[in-house]
This record gives sequence, C-alpha cells and structure tokens, in this order.
Amino acid sequence: MCSVRRTIRSLDRDDLRDALALAAAIMVVGMSFGALAAAAGVPFVLAVGMSVLVFAGGSQFLAVAVVAAGGAPVAAVVAGLLLNLRLLPFGLAVGNVVGTGWVARVLGAHIVVDEVVAFSRARPPERARSAYRLSGALLFLGWNAGTVVGLVAGAAVPDPNAFGVDAAFPAALLALLLPALRGADARRVGIVAAVLALAATPFLPPGLPVLVALGGLLVAGRTPASRGRSVAGSGCPS
Repeated sequence: MCSVRRTIRSLDRDDLRDALALAAAIMVVGMSFGALAAAAGVPFVLAVGMSVLVFAGGSQFLAVAVVAAGGAPVAAVVAGLLLNLRLLPFGLAVGNVVGTGWVARVLGAHIVVDEVVAFSRARPPERARSAYRLSGALLFLGWNAGTVVGLVAGAAVPDPNAFGVDAAFPAALLALLLPALRGADARRVGIVAAVLALAATPFLPPGLPVLVALGGLLVAGRTPASRGRSVAGSGCPS
C-alpha cells in the first residue's frame, strides 16, 4: 500500500492525460483482437484469459491467426513465444523502474509491453517509475475491456481491420518515440533499425523483423561532439 500511495502522489497530470489517450487507443486495438478471435471461433473464456494472462497484443493476434488457419495449439504457443522474445531487452531497459520485492517485480514484468516501456523511458528519471505503473495499469485495463467488447460485438463487425484500427498500435508507439528522435544518436539507430526491419519483412514471418531491427543498436555510440571532447581532453591532435 505504501508503494501505491507513493505512486499516486508522484503522478503528473500530463502523464495521466497521455496514458489515458494511449489506453484509449489500445482499447480500440483490443476490440479488434476480440472481434478477430470471435470470428476465428476462439471461445470467449479462452480469449479473455489470453488477454489477462498473456497481455501481449502481437503474440495474441499471431496465435489467433495460427488457430484460424488450422494450425495446432502448440504452433500458436511457439509462435507467440518467439514473437515475445523482443521483450527481453525491454525488461533490461526498465529493470530499474519496476520496483523492489517479488510482488512488485512479478506484476511489473507482466506489463512489460512496447507502449509501457516507451512511455516510461520518455519521462524524466524521477517520474519514470510512476509513469511505468500508471501506463501499465491503464493499458492492461483498456486492452482487456476492449477484448470483451470486441468479442461481444464480433459478429457485427466481420472485418475489423477494414476500419484501420490495427494502425492505432504502431501510431501510438511512434508518437511516444518521436521526442527521443531529437538526438542524432537516436535518429541513427532508428533509421538503421527501420531499414533492417523493412528489408526483413518480405522474407520473415510477422514479428521476426522486429527482432532483426535490434541490429540498429550496433550503430549506437557517442555523438561526434562527445568524441571530439574525448580527443581534446586526451591531449591528442584532432
């Protein structure tokens, strides 16, 4: 309870507004998942249980696609696990904001998703932990509420992607990352990652190009200005 009270006191009004907007977008995508699951014949309880226990949009869409195509449940699970490998480096990036104690770390690990990581990393260090918990809780509620609504209304919306709701997921993430692209190093990594992902998309199954994009980290490093300061400080000629 103490950690909850500290989190509430440290909330920022702008963070709350942004997190609510992001949760609204995620709810729309959750509705799309629920409708697709209903169309694929996934039982209501199983689809809701997947959103509560897995809480990973990409892997859930992929699992439903495998089942809809007649694939075995084992294949759907393996595909989802493979897609979620991208969350391993995300966990390293937010290890310092999840919290201490096994309860906080277990709950914090469950909300390690793309949007929550980007949301917390875009905040100053003193607000990162509260932003992480706030966005994680709201996105979890939004995603699961959207799943239920989509399952109930699935029969009335035969093709949810016709409305373009699938674009809300990457658009929301891109909006969060744009401020970080002001740095030259971040732009360099982003451009290389995008090129690698686009090049791999025609040849790899959905989800794997994201892992290939991690190769963009290879060009991360010090900016030219910092390298110049290092050279000047060492007394070496430029």
